[in-house]
Amino acid sequence: MKFIKPYLFAFTALLSASCTSQKEKPSLKDLYKNDFYIGTALDLNQINEKSKKEDSLIRKEFNAITAENIMKSMYTHPQKDKYDFTLADKFVAYGEKNKMFIHGHTLIWHSQLAPWMEKIADSTEMKAFMKDHITTIVSRYKGRVNSWDVVNEALNEDGTLRKSIFLNTLGEKYLANAFKLAEKADPKVDLYYNDYNIEEPAKRAGAIALIKKIKAEGGKVDGVGIQGHWKLESPSLEEIEKSILEYSALGLKVAFTELDITVLPNPWDLKGADVNQNFEGSEKMNPYPKALPDSIQNKLAERYASIFKLFLKHKDKISRVTFWGVHDGQSWLNGWPIKGRTNYPLPFDKDLKHKKAYDSILKLKETKK
Repeated sequence: MKFIKPYLFAFTALLSASCTSQKEKPSLKDLYKNDFYIGTALDLNQINEKSKKEDSLIRKEFNAITAENIMKSMYTHPQKDKYDFTLADKFVAYGEKNKMFIHGHTLIWHSQLAPWMEKIADSTEMKAFMKDHITTIVSRYKGRVNSWDVVNEALNEDGTLRKSIFLNTLGEKYLANAFKLAEKADPKVDLYYNDYNIEEPAKRAGAIALIKKIKAEGGKVDGVGIQGHWKLESPSLEEIEKSILEYSALGLKVAFTELDITVLPNPWDLKGADVNQNFEGSEKMNPYPKALPDSIQNKLAERYASIFKLFLKHKDKISRVTFWGVHDGQSWLNGWPIKGRTNYPLPFDKDLKHKKAYDSILKLKETKK
């Protein structure tokens, strides 16, 4: 027995060191805590804390959250005279419990409307709807939600205004009115305009003109949300940087709100995140059904590293970087623009293991320590 004790002691010490090492491993939110918030979008199961493993990962890696769907109009306001805050309340409570920055998504958006909203035909009814909807929701979470996407995706690709039900019934003034109503309901909350492809020149120019007009009409705009649904090769870092600089020059906080990077082919050269577009495809459009080859893993890691290097360069202008999903398995890109594909756009895979992309983001900060 006298020979066993030294080996037992050595094994125990090794095990203890291993556990300590695991506990001390840095996370995204820890390494970037002095730069900007690191956020993620939560789906219904995550808000309901269905998986302890996912919940543990979320709490370890992220300090900001956005609800992927449940705060959108069709869920919070299903009938004209009925609101349903069951899930939104759980989402906000989750963020409070874990001391996270809570972002509300979204108040006014042409998509995912409740059916009754799509039947609104005249300006009087639409104005009443907007006032009731924005005031009720923002007031409910006053002092609890830290920022809101007040208006989402109001622009076409050329920078002109999208002909939504809001524009058709109220004209351009609906934009400034939305921000005025949100500010009145909670004067201290940060208010954002959120859109995709607004790092591209034409749409960026449209977004800048839109925000200037809202401000000129008395609307309070604190920040702009660049969604960041990007590819391995585009948009260029130059255009992303120009966007950071030009939006910041307006006195705006710049947030990257829905970041993911598709690795799959797209024969239609689609950009952005118009959820109304959907296409059938072939096996050629789903080249990695089982796993991502190392060569593509490396490209994804390099892309994320270059993007976050740019973010760090302009950390004084950036308020938040939010990934659109916790892991690959929940990504909306598995079903858009072609259903049934397997995409790999996030730093964590479907088994919640960190990928080379995750390591590349961490290394940018670890090397500076």
